Formats: sequence, structure tokens, C-alpha cells
Amino acid sequence: MKSLLFGALLAGLLACDPHDLTTPTVSCTETTPLNTTYSKAQQIQNLLDGFTAQGVPGVAVAVYTPKEGYWAGASGFARLEDKTALQICHLQYSQSVAKSYMAVGILKLVEAGKIELDKPITTYLPTSLSDNVTDAGTITVRMLLNHTSGIPSYSLDTDYVSVLLQNPLRSFTGAAYLSYIRKAPLLFKPGSYFQYSDTNYLLLALIANQVHGDHARLIQESVLTPLNLRQTFYHHFQDNPNLVNSYFDRFGDGKLENVSQMQQVNVNSLMGDDGLVAAPLDYIKFLQGLLGGKLLSDKSMSTMMTWVKNKDGEPSYGMGLYHVQYDGQLAYGHGGAGLGAGCALYYFPEKQLYVFMGTNIGTLTDGPYVRKVGEMKDQLLDLLLQ
Repeated sequence: MKSLLFGALLAGLLACDPHDLTTPTVSCTETTPLNTTYSKAQQIQNLLDGFTAQGVPGVAVAVYTPKEGYWAGASGFARLEDKTALQICHLQYSQSVAKSYMAVGILKLVEAGKIELDKPITTYLPTSLSDNVTDAGTITVRMLLNHTSGIPSYSLDTDYVSVLLQNPLRSFTGAAYLSYIRKAPLLFKPGSYFQYSDTNYLLLALIANQVHGDHARLIQESVLTPLNLRQTFYHHFQDNPNLVNSYFDRFGDGKLENVSQMQQVNVNSLMGDDGLVAAPLDYIKFLQGLLGGKLLSDKSMSTMMTWVKNKDGEPSYGMGLYHVQYDGQLAYGHGGAGLGAGCALYYFPEKQLYVFMGTNIGTLTDGPYVRKVGEMKDQLLDLLLQ
């Protein structure tokens, strides 16, 4: 549904008045020591090169295993306009992977006794915000974290999508986002099952603003500073020269358009459910640090990895982490899709494998390039899980 809305409305947005939305990109340096003899390095590089040769603008991959350490590779361009080669130090958009970082921040507030998971969200939000949510008094913080609230996603609302795409450089406040689901019926009885909604993590960010003072500072204090992630930025990244340009195949006809400025403004406005960029290896180090017990207590990690079930009764989501099976192998992590980017960040415990893949082409709607990115991810995982 989300893809159809964006596809239909975007076609009407840019057709009449194309903009030059290019932004400067310069060379950068990755300081993390890499394993130059990584056993699958050449195979991965060949795979990436094959897909960029087919027109994917740029893609970066980072991996880690205890046996072989860190490796990262990139192919294609950070900026097509001047043929700036994509490097492993360029910043990739997290899109919804940011939810994992937001979940850590909330659980840190739980550890500090400032939030109780099973208190209703009305305990922490002023009525000016909570009144937007139908039956807000029946919805708990836990339900936001594991997407069992039943609150519809503001990002799927047709009025929101219309306003966003007709005003591509407009910034939104948290209250403005909530206005698009004001008094909308809940999708199901709260607590029934998992169904993904961006509104849940927007509300978590707004709760953090009330309890902590600034959810962005909370993410910095809870995640980025403890793990020394110096190439990770939540908001305020628009002037960073290492940020990739973003591209979109508007009509699904293989003709890419530069949507960098729209992508930047949109992502910089998003709260809790998105809003973060990072270098590929920083994503790996985040998930390593989280699952390695460097950010949360054992109790919090157990809570975070208590999986709720979807409509079909399958374990699907914890708190900021998906529970997925790929070709029979279990993985924990998150994916993200946006107008001008897409990524995936997962850990496969059986292989002790961490993997990140990011691309600077929009993956929010369907089209030949989006399908190529899906094929590339599948082939990458097939290669890594051999």
C-alpha cells in the first residue's frame, strides 16, 4: 500500500517542475582496520560490481565474523553527476534501522526508572499529543516498542503523502505527523499481534522528549557515545560532505533522478522511526555492541528479544529488532526503505555473521531497480551463508 501511494503521487510531483537537487560529495577515509585477506572479498566485490554495471547507482557492504574480522567494500557512485566513486566511508541512510537505536534509548530510560513499559502512553505524553491517538489510555509503551499497539501508520495516510510530495522540502514537527492519524480507528485491539507502524516509534521519540528532554541527545548518550560511533549522525547531517546523493527511478523506466535534497530534508524531519545516517562499519559496530551486551543490561536484552507474533502466529518482532528466517537460518536486525535509499542490517547467530548492505537508490516503491536491489541482497546473503 505504501509503495502504491508514493509511486502514484510522486509521478505527479516532479513531472512539472524538475529540480537540480545535487549536493557536493568529497572523498573520505575509513579508519577501521580491515582484513585485506577476507575469504569472500573478491566474490562480494564481483557481485556488487555486477549490479552497479546494470545501473544501480551505488552499494556498500560491511561484514564481521569473529574468525575473519571486519571487511567492507563498495561499488558504483556516491554521486553520479561527477562520477564520485562510492567509498566504504560514505554515509548511508538508515531509514527504519533507526528504530533499533530509538528502542535502545527507551530501554535505557526503563533501566533508569524513568519509564515503565506497561504504563499507558498517556502517563508520559501531554494531552495535546496523546489526544491524537484513539484509546491512547489502553496503549502501553511496550506496545509501541513491539508494534502491537494497533495505531495506524501516519506514513501511509494519503493526506500526509500528498503534502509531503507536493512540498518536497517541507519539514514536519512531531505534532504535525500525529495530526494525520488523529482519532483514526485502531487497526486491532492493542496487544493482539504485531503489525508494523511508523507512528509507534514517532510516539516513542515524543515520550523521550518529555521524559529525557531530547530524544536525539538520548540516542547520542545511549548508543553513539558508548560505542564511539563517530561516523553516525542522528539529524543535522545535511551539510556532511560524506553523505551520498540519493536517486529515484520515478516511472520505473530506468531513468534515475537526483532527489538528494528531498531525501535529506525528509529524513532530517523524521523522529524515532528514521532520521539517522552512518558509515557501513558503524552500523556493524552498533549491532555488535548491542547484541554483545555493551549497551543494555541482560534483563533489557531479554525484553528486547522477546518476540511477538504476527497474524499468522509466527515470531516477528521484539523491540526495534526483527526476528527473520533466511533460507532456514535465523537472523536478528532491521531493514529500511526510503525515497532515495535502502538498507539492511542483520546478525546471523549460527554463522556469527554481521552484515550491512546500503544503497543510494530509492527502494520504497516497486520497479526494475528495486527488484535488482532485492536480487543483490539475496545473492549477497546466499554467498555469505554458504
